[in-house]
Amino acid sequence: MLRNQSSVLPTFLMAGIPGLEDRGVWLAIPFCTMYTAAILGNSVIILIVVKVSSLHKPMYIFLSMLAVSELGVCLSTLPTVVSVFIFDVREIGMEACFAQMFFIHCFSLMDSGVLWAMAFDRFVAIYSPLQYVTILTSSRIAMIGLGIAVRSVLVMAPLPILLRRLPFCGSNLLAHPYCLHPNLIRLPCADVTVNNRYGLFLVLSTFGLDSVIILLSYVMIVKTVLGMASKDGRLRALNTCLSHVCAVVVFFVPMIGVSLVHRFGKHASPLLHALMANVYLLVPPALNPIIYSIKTKEIRQSLHKLFS
Repeated sequence: MLRNQSSVLPTFLMAGIPGLEDRGVWLAIPFCTMYTAAILGNSVIILIVVKVSSLHKPMYIFLSMLAVSELGVCLSTLPTVVSVFIFDVREIGMEACFAQMFFIHCFSLMDSGVLWAMAFDRFVAIYSPLQYVTILTSSRIAMIGLGIAVRSVLVMAPLPILLRRLPFCGSNLLAHPYCLHPNLIRLPCADVTVNNRYGLFLVLSTFGLDSVIILLSYVMIVKTVLGMASKDGRLRALNTCLSHVCAVVVFFVPMIGVSLVHRFGKHASPLLHALMANVYLLVPPALNPIIYSIKTKEIRQSLHKLFS
């Protein structure tokens, strides 16, 4: 392991699953299965939204944005996961590690942003169905998507810079087969108060704000639905939100879990850290295409037409 010197950049050592280091090839099977499901599923979602004209609606355009961000998360972690579990190559340079950290968290932030945009979309569709298309025009959807992407890049850009100025002079062992900021911030042999405070600000101003917007959107949705006279109308309205609710739960529950483990579980088993991080990064991209394919009639019909 290289030490942090003036002329030599530090090298980080990635970990696999604690206690199962000698079973890398066997562990590669479930990981490759999850990656295959996530990459194929999200690619198909993007393809059918682009190809099928009946899906050129705000709800499905936002769904394609969600698929793009989740595809980005998968492709950001895939190279080092393959390197660790299949080729047993565990070292990664500092620049490569910081770049991977940037892209993982950047696409995760986009994921969160698209989820609140989808919540707003469902609110508009239920609260004002007659003006739905006129409110969420193509130009406004494009501006929302661009704003989400720009926000993610701008708030993430300082993290590699703040880490780059710190000395890494200890055992630079990562807890995962990829680079995450909560893990990296524990390695420098210097004061990391600024990094910790900015990391907290980042979480509150992005994930925290997005979750509040999603919650408020659903409070307004429930209020609107309860005001409907028809029971069938209420059920239909709530049914259009079911897939999105599942996507929100699948995304935010593992994210909260991995954050709590990193911040308060310093003495927890390394296996727990590894499990939570892998669930956070792999389960949502793999499950969301399945959820939307099962619960959304238009997606099922489009899939049938595409493959038949």
